[in-house]
Amino acid sequence: MELEFDREVTHCYEVAASGTVCQEETLETIVPDACPDILRIVSVCAQATLNGKQARDGLAEASGSVRAVVLYQPEEGGGLRRLEAALPFTSQLDAPALTQHGMVSACAQVRGAEARALNPRKVLLRVDLAVEITAFQPTEHMCCQAVLEPEEHKVEQMIAQAETYQLCAVQEKPFTFTDQIRLNGGQGEGMEVMACQAQPVCGECKLIGSKLIFKGTVELQLLVQEAGGALTPYRESMPFSQVMEVPGVGEGSECQMDLELTQVSCLPSGEDGRSVELTLDVLAQAQVWCHRPVQLLQDLYSTAWETQVTQEEHTLWKLLEQSSRAQNVRELLETGALPRSVVDSWVNLGEITQSREGGEVVLTGSALVTVLYLDEEENLQAFQRTLPLSCRLEAPAGAVCRCHLMCPGEVFATPAAGGLEVRFTAEFQFQLLQPQRALAVSSAVLGEPRGKQEGQQPSVVLRLAAPGETLWDIAKAYATTQHQILQANQLEEGSLPTGKMLLIPSSF
Repeated sequence: MELEFDREVTHCYEVAASGTVCQEETLETIVPDACPDILRIVSVCAQATLNGKQARDGLAEASGSVRAVVLYQPEEGGGLRRLEAALPFTSQLDAPALTQHGMVSACAQVRGAEARALNPRKVLLRVDLAVEITAFQPTEHMCCQAVLEPEEHKVEQMIAQAETYQLCAVQEKPFTFTDQIRLNGGQGEGMEVMACQAQPVCGECKLIGSKLIFKGTVELQLLVQEAGGALTPYRESMPFSQVMEVPGVGEGSECQMDLELTQVSCLPSGEDGRSVELTLDVLAQAQVWCHRPVQLLQDLYSTAWETQVTQEEHTLWKLLEQSSRAQNVRELLETGALPRSVVDSWVNLGEITQSREGGEVVLTGSALVTVLYLDEEENLQAFQRTLPLSCRLEAPAGAVCRCHLMCPGEVFATPAAGGLEVRFTAEFQFQLLQPQRALAVSSAVLGEPRGKQEGQQPSVVLRLAAPGETLWDIAKAYATTQHQILQANQLEEGSLPTGKMLLIPSSF
């Protein structure tokens, strides 16, 4: 006869795949007829936007485009000119456990961008991309908690209380951010925005009931050319607040939020030409994690019937640490000649790789620093250097680390002896999880009555407990109960003396 169980079913998400896809996109573009010929390309500013994601059977896909702005000096002289182009991309990550019912989260970053003039009217653009893709598969876990009506079949049970850290919800919400920025400084309507880079950053995330409230700032970086040709950088930090519906999770849950741009617009506004209107389309991608109690029926037997038990392995996750580590970077970039002044500077971050050294996980990344500066002859120059980034985390063997690299603050660059001194902060955001294996009963069948096979078995056994043997092991081996052994030996619950003979009564 097969026993019936009280079974608990929990619904959650599992990470079907996670990785970074690095790829290169190229494009040939023509200088518009209204623009002058190219004398010299100075630099390229590029920003990736995410346009779509898709979960397929065995494959996670993300698509978008890179908005690249080529800054160049024209043959006819005068101020800096700009040439804008869009490079579409599609990135795919193998995810064997993913189905079309899963979800995909993606983060696209430009690792570097460059342009080469093929002739005065044609440019070859090259963009180096790193697209972080994570695939989530909805699943359900079923475990046996206890036997239904154990007294009827004289069933003894070993029940354990545990906890697991689960991804209980994956949710997303698109929203639009709009603000008007007043640019101080020059007069007249000759101002032109040469380059625009924006980054939404989530600073706070909190669940209240079924509502996920997240707040943060949009970090805006503009390079503006005045009527006389002078270049001026602008920095703005603009707050935002949003609410997302996440049903079925508790207030004690923890949230990870990733904000991705899907569209950027920065257009002049106002009558005097000293204002711009910024419009960002943002996709908020949330992962909600929670600690869930788990009751596991680890073993059972019947004192009256022969018992055949089948067990299965369950994976319980323990959160070791969820935090961020900052690396303050200060580096002297040797340019060979002393720059007169710095015009602008920014950083492009690369992908993160992981390695293990003893009891530590080593996270390694890179930052491509770009500095626009004026040389001694007042010519605009661009200097680039790739700087290494690293972070060490204490982590036991088998631990899983999920991480993301950000540069949340401003990049500072100043002229220094022999070149340029740059300062910025890189931040490794990480989640460290430890898998724990636990066996639990999946099914059990009662066979023949024990009395038929016990035959001449003695009613009382006297023996020593073997090293590592538990009271449960002894009671199961002799088809008695732990309570009867404790009572017969006048022991308290939970105690099992070593080196002392135990009186083990039979249940028959």
